Amino acid sequence: MKKYHVYGIGAALVDTEIEVEDQFLSDTGIEKGLMTLVDEERQHQLIQELEGHLVASKRTSGGSAANTIIATSYFGGNTFYSCKVANDDNGHFYLEDIKDAGVDSNFHSEKEEGITGKCLVMITPDAERTMNTFLGISETLSEKELHLAAIQDSQYLYMEGYLVTSPTGRAAAIKARETAEHNGVKTALSLSDPGMVEFFQDGLREMIGGGVDLVFCNEDEALGWAGTDNLDTAISELKNIAKSFAITLGARGALLWDGQALIEIAPHKVKAIDTNGAGDMFAGAFLYAITQGQSFKVAGDLASLAASTVVTSYGPRLSAEKHQQLLKQLND
Repeated sequence: MKKYHVYGIGAALVDTEIEVEDQFLSDTGIEKGLMTLVDEERQHQLIQELEGHLVASKRTSGGSAANTIIATSYFGGNTFYSCKVANDDNGHFYLEDIKDAGVDSNFHSEKEEGITGKCLVMITPDAERTMNTFLGISETLSEKELHLAAIQDSQYLYMEGYLVTSPTGRAAAIKARETAEHNGVKTALSLSDPGMVEFFQDGLREMIGGGVDLVFCNEDEALGWAGTDNLDTAISELKNIAKSFAITLGARGALLWDGQALIEIAPHKVKAIDTNGAGDMFAGAFLYAITQGQSFKVAGDLASLAASTVVTSYGPRLSAEKHQQLLKQLND
């Protein structure tokens, strides 16, 4: 029996989420709907522009894979997260926040001086999320932050595609995948963002190596990966890099490949006000269900329900209690 259901590796970012108008993105030259890496000076500039709005914001521990791992933990899974924070206020806040969520990590390792990563998440009236990220010390996440024994003692390794932007982060993901493969641990990867697929596909292929067990992506990422506007073509391409996959389709639900058959997952009609974290929540719920021995269909149904719930309120996460309510709702 493995100690952990899922071991995750990804960025440690303290999120600040704020509502903005489309005009703000246009005026400040921000590309809507994407994650854009910025330096600290640019992030400070944007925060100054938003000064009057930030009173309604709050900080939370984030990063795509962290959101996924926390969701898995809140559903009841045992999880471990490898990340890198600095010896600063945000770094201490971050580690306490994921610890409170029941996630194991290298809490007692010595922290370097520097700046913990920060992400400004801007939500427009159509519920689209646009992110400007200053990676800070997270950019130097490396093999040093891996806990190889914990990887070996996990059912699944989960990697976020955003790691591809950092040479040391990408190397750490490859090392983690190789460790998992050598120890019979299944591997999962999220493509993370259309921009990652467009500009870093070679690096993502390095992270994938000879193929992973499970890929998570949305429709835009799937189409971008295959360089096509035809979903059937994208599905064929994904089969070349993964034994199974989940493609989220927004309001149309999701499409799964379990290695043998395509499975359509029905959507839940809701009024979305913030899509930030929807894909992360989908992955977290899905990983929880399959590590509990559930079928892809059951895992997809839970993931669809959870993702449709998280978009109805601001922020990428739900309370621990809400996760248990979703499990009960699905069982009922």
